[in-house]
Formats: sequence, structure tokens, C-alpha cells
Amino acid sequence: MSLRFYDTASAQVRDFVPLKEGEVSLYYCGATVQGRPHVGHIRSAIAFDQLTRWLQFRGYRVTTVRNVTDIDDKILAKSAESMGAEPSADVVPNEPWWALAYRFEQEFAKAYDTLGVQRPTYEPRATGHIPEMHALIGRLIEAGHAYPALDDSGDVYFDVRSWNKYGSLTRQNIDDMQAAPDAGPRGKRDPRDFALWKGSKEGEPQTAAWDSPWGKGRPGWHLECSAMVTKYLGPQFDIHGGGLDLRFPHHENEMAQSQAAGDGFANFWMHNGMVTFEGEKMSKSIGNTVSPADMLAEATPRVVRYYLGQAHYRSVLDYRPTSLQEAAAAVERIDGFIAKAHAKVYGAGTYAFVLNTDAMPAAFAEAMDDDLNVPQALAALHDTVRAGNTALAEGNTDAVREALHAVLTMTGVLGLDDVRQPQTGTGAEHRALDALVQSQLEERRAARAAKDWARADAIRDSLAAAGITVEDTADGASWSMAQG
Repeated sequence: MSLRFYDTASAQVRDFVPLKEGEVSLYYCGATVQGRPHVGHIRSAIAFDQLTRWLQFRGYRVTTVRNVTDIDDKILAKSAESMGAEPSADVVPNEPWWALAYRFEQEFAKAYDTLGVQRPTYEPRATGHIPEMHALIGRLIEAGHAYPALDDSGDVYFDVRSWNKYGSLTRQNIDDMQAAPDAGPRGKRDPRDFALWKGSKEGEPQTAAWDSPWGKGRPGWHLECSAMVTKYLGPQFDIHGGGLDLRFPHHENEMAQSQAAGDGFANFWMHNGMVTFEGEKMSKSIGNTVSPADMLAEATPRVVRYYLGQAHYRSVLDYRPTSLQEAAAAVERIDGFIAKAHAKVYGAGTYAFVLNTDAMPAAFAEAMDDDLNVPQALAALHDTVRAGNTALAEGNTDAVREALHAVLTMTGVLGLDDVRQPQTGTGAEHRALDALVQSQLEERRAARAAKDWARADAIRDSLAAAGITVEDTADGASWSMAQG
């Protein structure tokens, strides 16, 4: 099967053929760094990280761009709220907007790294690309698709009625659309016209304004992405991604202004679904939100990544109080097999494993090629784990080795190996712990041989209380640190 992805613009699954043979150019929307990352941000990053890894495994050289929106009305508002405020977990009193943006940018980077999201090839900040934005606005004005505000405010707007394809990404009629919320209607030809440039207003910090041919001001949100993506990927590129909530107005406006300026822009549009809480939209006012930090306090990064990446990227991912427990059980089954298979095939030694296309089960590859169908791919992974456990029980070392290499290849492609729970302490400390546990296991073996079941159970319970899982196999008992 050839690679096929769902394209939002055409509303159909299409064969994926990159614009340049052997290379893929991918842009997906990063964060507006006004606060800590929420679960939707991280789910989106994991979805496009899975896409990147699969394209790389298929042999493509992937150039990935993920932007940082570090100037925005919400960032300025949060900074203004900090003036004279009391310190808290999220508030630094009297914090300038640029310091606030940088602080939360680091929070996003930490979350991405913790959950194994690969760093993009480029991660541009909006504030570093003002000249490119001015150039794009100039092209749009010259082409008759943009105009300075009619009220001398210094704003510049995109004229939506000048572009007859406006609304095509989301298949909307322009007359049915609401007014653009990024600026008031005063000075606009049409309430739906959106801001390309926002003139500086009284009370706003001077550091948040740049000189322009239309007066001091700052860029509009939609303009930022168009200017950055074309700088790094060119006027036409393969894939533009982001959360489903960004389709309108953000991506609709990006596409309109870029194509109106003469750029081909994205060949594919890919959007990931939202995260809900027991079927309801997450909302702070309702109190049903869960953050990545909340999840990481309850489970390991490996478990959290498995949970956030297990659904099809276009579907809704529903969070329930038992979700992480279920994900942990799945991860334990995988890791339990890996540990036992490694011991069976390689003993106490180590080996260097490299992702191997020959070890990839056909069912996994076909699922990933078919619009990145991760649920079906995970089914193939767990089928292989079950087959491997059967081979362990039968003592078939060759079949165990084959299953182990297949499982490691699949978990590597899914990015799960990059968030494997690290061992605490040094290698010497781990060897000391192993010696202590092995002495307990030997005592338990002797108790079982003497049919002293109460003593054997007590040893097992004592180890479990310390976070150590004991598993009995045909080759004797093995231990591992429990996933949490």
C-alpha cells in the first residue's frame, strides 16, 4: 500500500506523493505561549511526531517546522494582569510580555522533551520574522487583497471578498461567517476582514510595537504563520498540520492570504482531533480539565505518551479517570515481554538495536501507511507481544528473537522508546538493587519448594510494596520496576 493521508481541504484520503522526491516538508502550528501547555497542545505534538517518525522510517528526509507565537493579544493581556499581582504558580509579578512568553516557551519545551517529541528542524519565533511579514503584507496590498484601515488606526486588513476562494478550506459561505474577532469593525470594509497588522494602541508597551510602512504596531496572528512557513519551506510545501480547532479562522486565513499573494502553500492539510473529559469538552469553568502535568503526576512519561498517541489522530480522544491505568497495563504487557525476551535471547548482556524494516510486521506498516492508523498499528504490536509470549512459553528462542526485534521496531517508530522510564541512580546502584532482589527471589524459591506458600506470598507482597513486580516463568522468576 502506498502512503495515504486525509486532506482536510479536499475532504478525502489521497495518495501522498511529496513535491520533491525523497523529501517531505512539514509545518505544524506550535503554541501561543501565554500559559502552560494543555493536553490538546501535547496531543497535537505527539500526533505530528508520529507522522514525522513514520515518514522517516519510510526513508524520507523530513524537514519539520513548528512555530512559536511569542507576540499576541493574550500574551500582552497576561503580562498586564501581572502588574501588581501576587506571585503564584503561574504568575510572576510585573513580568514583561517577552519574559512571560519565554518562560512559558520553556514549559512547552520541557513537556515536549519529557514525552519524547522530537525537536523540529526549525522552531522560529514570530518576533524574529517581522521583515518577512512586512514583505507579505506589501505583496497583498499590491495585488489588491489588503488595505490600510479606513480610520487611520495603523491597522492593515485582508479583504476577504477580494479572494473568491475564501472559505474553501472549511467549506463555508462567506455571508454565513461571523465578524473576525481580532479587531473591531471600525476601519474595515467588511466585518469579516481580518487583521494582518495591528497598529499600536495607547497603553500598550512600546516594546510590543515595531516600525512599519503603516505605522508602529505588531503582526496579526494568521500572518505570522504564513510568513514563517514560506521562509523555511518555500512558497509551496507538502503538509500543514495542527489541531482541528485551528481550521477556522486560523488556517482558513493562512491559506487565503498566502494563496492570494501567489504562493501555492500547503499540498495537504492534516488536523488532529480534540481531547474530551468523559465525553464533554474540557473547560476550566466546569472544572473538568486535566493537564499534561496532572497526567505525569499519575503515570510515567511512557504511559502518558502511549495514552495520548493511541487513538487515530483525526478522532476525539476521550479521557476518563481509568484511562492512564488502562494505558499503563498495555505498556506493562509490552515492557514485560521485552524484558523476558531480552533475558531469553541475550541474557544479562546488552546489544545495540537499530530500527529494521525487515523486522516490521506487514500489518503494522499497512496500518501506518493508511492515514496513520495508529489503533490498528497498536493491534499489530500487541498481537506480536502475544505471539512472543507464546514462543517464550514454548522455549522457541528464534521465534522470541524475531518477536523482540519486531516489537522494538514498532515501539521505536511510535516514539515510545524515547520516553522509557529512566533508571534512577547509577549502574552500580542498579546492580546492587538486583543483587538484593535476587536474594529475595532465591528465598521465595526455597519457600515454594518447601511448600511454605505463606512465606513465598509474603516475600512477593513485600517486593510489590516496594514497587517491584515479580513474574514467574518457565525459566524462573524475573523482576521489574512497576509502571506508575
